Amino acid sequence: MPHSAPPPDTPRRAFWRGFRAGAPFLLVVIPFGMLFGVVATEAGLDLAQTMGMTVAVIAGAAQFAAVALMVEDAPVLIVLVTALAVNLRMAMYSAALAPWLGAAPLWQRALAAYFMVDQAYAVSHAEYERAPRLPIAARVAYYFGAVTPVCGPWYLATWAGAVAGAAIPPAFALDFAVPVAFLALVAPMLRSAAHVAAAGVSVVLALALAFLPYNLGLLIAAAAAMIAGAQVERWQEARAA
Repeated sequence: MPHSAPPPDTPRRAFWRGFRAGAPFLLVVIPFGMLFGVVATEAGLDLAQTMGMTVAVIAGAAQFAAVALMVEDAPVLIVLVTALAVNLRMAMYSAALAPWLGAAPLWQRALAAYFMVDQAYAVSHAEYERAPRLPIAARVAYYFGAVTPVCGPWYLATWAGAVAGAAIPPAFALDFAVPVAFLALVAPMLRSAAHVAAAGVSVVLALALAFLPYNLGLLIAAAAAMIAGAQVERWQEARAA
C-alpha cells in the first residue's frame, strides 16, 4: 500500500514548531529578565525607565553593560559605544538570516529585526538549514513562533524584577541565568576552527584587559575576536584552494 504524502508545512504548523523550539529558553529568560529588573532599579532607574530600556533595546547583555557603565558615571559616548559593540552580533545574525527571510514583506522583516535575539537566531537558523525548501511564509512563521516564548516573558520578567526586586531573597541567586543563557547558546555554535578561535581570543583578552575602565577591555576583545575568526577562515579557504 503506497504511503500518503506528508501534509504541507503550513505557516500555522511552522509557528508552533518554532514555539516549541523556543519554549525551553524560558528557564533562563525569566530569571535573566528578573535580574535585569532588579539591577536596573538598584542602579537608580525607575520603573518607567527600566521598562522603556527593555522595550527599546530588548537585548539583555547590552542592557546589563549599559547599566553597569551608568553606575560608574561613564561618559554617554562610552555607554552607547559599549552597548552597540555588545550588540554587533545582531548584525551578523541578520546577515546570516537574510538569505532565508529576505523575500518576506518589509513589515515582517522590520518586526523580525526588532525581535532579533540570540535564541530566535539560534533555533531559526538551525531549522532553515535542516529544511532549506521551507516556504518563505513558513520560515517567517517559524521565526515568530521561536520569538514568542522569549520576548513576551522577557518584558514581564523585567517588570516583575523591577517591582519586586527588593523582596527577592539573595539566596535565589538570579544571576546564574546570565552565564547559563550564553553558554547554552554559544557552545553548540563552536563548530569550526574560526568559531573556536574567535571565542578563545575574546575570553583571553576580556580577562587580560579586565583592569581597563568602563569595560573597554570588552570592546577590544570583541574586535580582536572578529578579526581572529575572519583570519582563520581566510587561512582555511587558502588551504582548501
